[in-house]
Amino acid sequence: MISTASDTAPSRLAPAPSSPRPNSVLVVGAGPGGLASALLLAKAGLSVHVVERLPHVGGRCSAIEENGFRFDLGPTFFLYPRVLERIFKLIGRDLRREVPMVRLDPQYRICFGRGGALNCTPNVAKLEAEVAKLSPDDAKNVRRFLDDNRVKMEAFRPCLERPFQGLRDVMRWQLARLLPTLKPWRSLDSELGRYFRDERVRLAFSFQSKYLGMSPFNCPSLFSILSFLEYEYGVWHPLGGCSAVSEGMGRIAREMGVRFSLGEEVKQVLFDRGRAVGVRTDAGEHRADALIINADFAHAMTKLVPDRMRRAWTDAKIEKKKFSCSTFMMYLGVEGRYDHLPHHTIHCAEDYASNLADIESRHVLSADPSFYVQNATPTDPALAPPGHSTLYVLAPVTHRHANVDWSKESGPFRARLLKQLEKVGVEGVEKRVRFERVVTPADWEGRYHVYRGATFNLAHTWGQMLHLRPRNRFTELPGVYLVGGGTHPGSGLPVIYESARITSRLLLQDFARDADWLGTPGAAESPVPAAAE
Repeated sequence: MISTASDTAPSRLAPAPSSPRPNSVLVVGAGPGGLASALLLAKAGLSVHVVERLPHVGGRCSAIEENGFRFDLGPTFFLYPRVLERIFKLIGRDLRREVPMVRLDPQYRICFGRGGALNCTPNVAKLEAEVAKLSPDDAKNVRRFLDDNRVKMEAFRPCLERPFQGLRDVMRWQLARLLPTLKPWRSLDSELGRYFRDERVRLAFSFQSKYLGMSPFNCPSLFSILSFLEYEYGVWHPLGGCSAVSEGMGRIAREMGVRFSLGEEVKQVLFDRGRAVGVRTDAGEHRADALIINADFAHAMTKLVPDRMRRAWTDAKIEKKKFSCSTFMMYLGVEGRYDHLPHHTIHCAEDYASNLADIESRHVLSADPSFYVQNATPTDPALAPPGHSTLYVLAPVTHRHANVDWSKESGPFRARLLKQLEKVGVEGVEKRVRFERVVTPADWEGRYHVYRGATFNLAHTWGQMLHLRPRNRFTELPGVYLVGGGTHPGSGLPVIYESARITSRLLLQDFARDADWLGTPGAAESPVPAAAE
């Protein structure tokens, strides 16, 4: 990860690489995108060196381990495994053998502050019965929603697999012909209104916008594909958590010859006549023919690269961009078991629209916050000592804003959230806590170097997608490529992994190396083995 900037090399002119076939790539950050890139480029025969600030791989997709408890730091939902299965297949590995997974059923339970709950199951007939408990008329439209989004997903999938380096790429993709399918003028909630009248049912099929750190009332309708992906391909739990996927990728990368420098914070990117040629850490300099940045994009640019070297992404322009919400986290190692509680539970505030407005526009803390709790121990007992549970509690909150002083608000908000847990049947938690860690938006920004603590990065508005998002080949800085949630295609583990395939293909093509083995963007998907159940 990255902290301070360098004023090295004022020139914006980029000389050609010293060799048309480079030997080395430096990856800054060992998060999911950086690890996936390292695997693919090592397979391509390049010398790959990963430099990571933390003492372990994974970045925000790593683990917290203490006193026999293990938690995922960040993502806990593992969705659409086909993307990572493809990457593993490309490097000659089998994801289901390397990282065993369990498909969840129910996928999650959604509890509504206004009453009622849904056990969301991938069994469509059972799902219809669940929806019918809330709205019999809406239950009739479940299959139509899934069928329509299957078409939408196939139409949009090529976008998720190819780079958009400029408007020409958008025109080549022929976006206009897809407008009737994508309906960019609609919000996600209004799109769901075509199928479901009950606001609770709409919420059950649109809360996934929170994976992008956005509200369903302003998230583009395109992202109705997120709930479809859950039902079509499953919600999975990798044994050991999502962090186990990162650890598996790191292990395989080492077996493939990738070099790791862990616990080394990058302090400076080195330039030669405007072209990035390496980085400097407290341990010394690391140089390479190409540089892949897997750090938080806005943090990296504002702290690493002199402002004058960035015309399209100056500090002032970044400051004006729209950023996602943040999250308030509690990791609780608890004595006792909660076997009545599903693996994933989402509780939606009674006035959900007001809760979202508190987060996105008023930038205040809600009296009745929505929250999510993961109770993974019944699925994966090894995550806690015998007779104990790991409870991962998350509340979406505003990103860093002057309205909220976390040095004062952290304690009261923690108490509020512990009280909220009673609404999903988790009572008497505080007296049973044997391990606890709290992470606030201030911690995301200060400890984990996330700009404004916006844990889902740049918001996914149409004005910040495709070629308007920071590009995979970062032309502002020759020799620099991007992977992760801050570049195309966006946030969320599946598309972060896909960003690695896009970026790896660009890098290999730029240096006259074979990239055909990575597959043709948008081509029909070849079968991949199903993840182990």
